[in-house]
Amino acid sequence: MADTGPAADRATDTRPATRISTSDATSITVGGKDLINELIGEYSYTEMLYFLTCHRRPDAARVRVLDACLVTLMEHGLTPSAVIARLMADSVPGEPQVAIASGLLAIGSVFAGTTEQCAALLVDLQAEEAAGNTDALRLRAEAFRDSRSPIPGFGHATHKPDDPRAIRLFEVGRQAGVSGAHVETLQRFGAAVDAASGRHLTINATGAIAALLLEIGVPIAAMRSFSVVSRAGGLAGHLLEEAARPSARAIWRASKAAVRYEPPEQG
Repeated sequence: MADTGPAADRATDTRPATRISTSDATSITVGGKDLINELIGEYSYTEMLYFLTCHRRPDAARVRVLDACLVTLMEHGLTPSAVIARLMADSVPGEPQVAIASGLLAIGSVFAGTTEQCAALLVDLQAEEAAGNTDALRLRAEAFRDSRSPIPGFGHATHKPDDPRAIRLFEVGRQAGVSGAHVETLQRFGAAVDAASGRHLTINATGAIAALLLEIGVPIAAMRSFSVVSRAGGLAGHLLEEAARPSARAIWRASKAAVRYEPPEQG
């Protein structure tokens, strides 16, 4: 007799499917769990973020490390994302979602979003070493030096000689017991970078976060999203302050004063 149960229905249903969530008139299911009875009041925001991206509830050590990473990237002053959000709040008042979304678009390969590239670099270096290339770190560091390319996870315009955020993140990782091969590879690569360049280049916050997120099992593809989630909270604070103590017009005036007009050359 042919199977006519739910499994058979799934096998013959060719529509796209989601494993994230579903709902009906009386219930909401998220990742196979009852939102009302199993998640609300039971999972923290950090636990829920990890659950949705890694498909399991994190233990206390992973929660502590992820919390530390999210707190680290939430705020760093009048960075491009904060400035953009404040200018948009002044231009489109009363629409915080517009200002926050605009500010978040500044997160990328230059500001706050390099965890993804750094994590991929670490995994690549580990694969090369596992394949027997004992000079992988040195050769990659020299390649960055020769090409003068920025190294994801390294360097900072303000924090010198070392990024204090990275130092503290490594400490949190050690305390939580999750500091392992990825952190060790990052630190060894840091030594190779210093040797290749002949000067010290700090591991920055996004570099430390990349290694720690790898340690707790966060997929590389999710890492920039975590940066976005973190910075959104910081931008909410900027918008509230902008409403109470406006600075957008001052920033606008300062930019006009800082950049002079130069007539185009006559061809």
